[in-house]
Amino acid sequence: MSSTTTGERAGQQHLAHVVFIAGAAAVGGFLFGYDSSNINGAVLGIQRHFEVGDGVTGLTVSSALIGSAVGAWFGGLLSDRIGRIRTMQLAAVLFLVSALGAMFPFSVWDLAIWRVVGGIAIGVASVIGPAYIAEVAPPAYRGRLASLQQLAIVLGIGVSALVNWVIKALAPVGADGTHDLNGNLGGIEPWQWMLGAAAVPAVIYFVLASIIPESPHFLLANGKIERARKVLREVEGGDVDTKIEDIRRSLKTEKRSRVRDLVGGRFGLLPIVWVGIALAVFQQFVGINVIFYYSDTLWHSVGQNTDSLLISMVSPVINIIGTFIAIAFIDKVGRKPLLLIGSVGMLVGLGVAAIAFGNAQTVGGELSLPGAWGPIALVFANLFVISFAMSWGVILWVMLGEMFPLRIRGAALAVGTAANWVANWAVTVSFPSMADWNLSITYWIYAAFALLSIPFALRFVRETKGTAIEDVS
Repeated sequence: MSSTTTGERAGQQHLAHVVFIAGAAAVGGFLFGYDSSNINGAVLGIQRHFEVGDGVTGLTVSSALIGSAVGAWFGGLLSDRIGRIRTMQLAAVLFLVSALGAMFPFSVWDLAIWRVVGGIAIGVASVIGPAYIAEVAPPAYRGRLASLQQLAIVLGIGVSALVNWVIKALAPVGADGTHDLNGNLGGIEPWQWMLGAAAVPAVIYFVLASIIPESPHFLLANGKIERARKVLREVEGGDVDTKIEDIRRSLKTEKRSRVRDLVGGRFGLLPIVWVGIALAVFQQFVGINVIFYYSDTLWHSVGQNTDSLLISMVSPVINIIGTFIAIAFIDKVGRKPLLLIGSVGMLVGLGVAAIAFGNAQTVGGELSLPGAWGPIALVFANLFVISFAMSWGVILWVMLGEMFPLRIRGAALAVGTAANWVANWAVTVSFPSMADWNLSITYWIYAAFALLSIPFALRFVRETKGTAIEDVS
């Protein structure tokens, strides 16, 4: 057997091992997607069970976003102190506690508290996943491996929709002929099963986090050289000693990052930190988390039944397809070109959707899109979704994990991710009143942010394709 063949086989083994490790870490992203969306199917049951209105329900649902910002803020800092693996395990425990607590709440207020706990876990997972994957992944594959985080998120959203649909289908049929979310299903109400189902992937996440290795960067930072050498041999192979020296050289000028280490520059923070914050905010301000608020209207306009499994899975499937496109091209085309392509696609999709909603009519108290405007809005809304999924949806998490110098990485990642959750909350809270005021203009506002993201990416985003993270300055 030739040495070339042996080397290729060894390289394949290293790659297979690092794909497993990255995939295990990305299960936190799966829970991120699952836990942030599974309450959607339970909302009506919660309202009826606790006899609360839209205002209290909205506060309960959005409380997870508050927890997410808190978890994101402290997640990166915590991982620098107790390690990446222990931080993942902590997130898994918080996911489990949140799922079980939300499954058996005494009131809507303690349900909100359990949602906050789950939000903290989401925030921690959204920070630690990209950071860990960036540290264990070889530079040539890092973009694709880091993309697993976003793929896991959209898979979590899709599986959540599927699980909720199955539970609803098993629910007893009420007097009106529909499945009753407040009926008796195994001794509790169906909406409780929807919230409690997140306990299963939480346990899986804890188990997987317990069998993957600690980050070699964290190990070297804490003087555990032999363990770091073993991990690097498993995930990369080759000249491990040179890799260790490169990491140790970068660590010599590094101290555990704190938020005050980010202070500097003309506007209070280091320029690279502002770029990270802007990336995080743009990702939310294009309106991705509210584009489907009117998905029922779009489907009704083309004569489809929104209660079917097929329809409920359309959006997650489009997200997944877009994410696979990003995985295929992110290390070939690069981060920056994909951002620009995605921004143009989002601008077109949102702009046409805004024009379509500008032609909407109110019929019987419901919004209706006359003539061809329904199918047009549907097609271009989905163009927006796939454009987002193949670009900003993936690349934000990839770049937050690799764009910051090691000396500020933990703190900068925490700030950037927290900014993403604050922006998420702002869009979610503001959308209902903005839509009541003028839905078309609301979508034009989102389109304006898609337009602004183009010069931002051209001017401020630095390409990181193929760059070792210890070489980022």
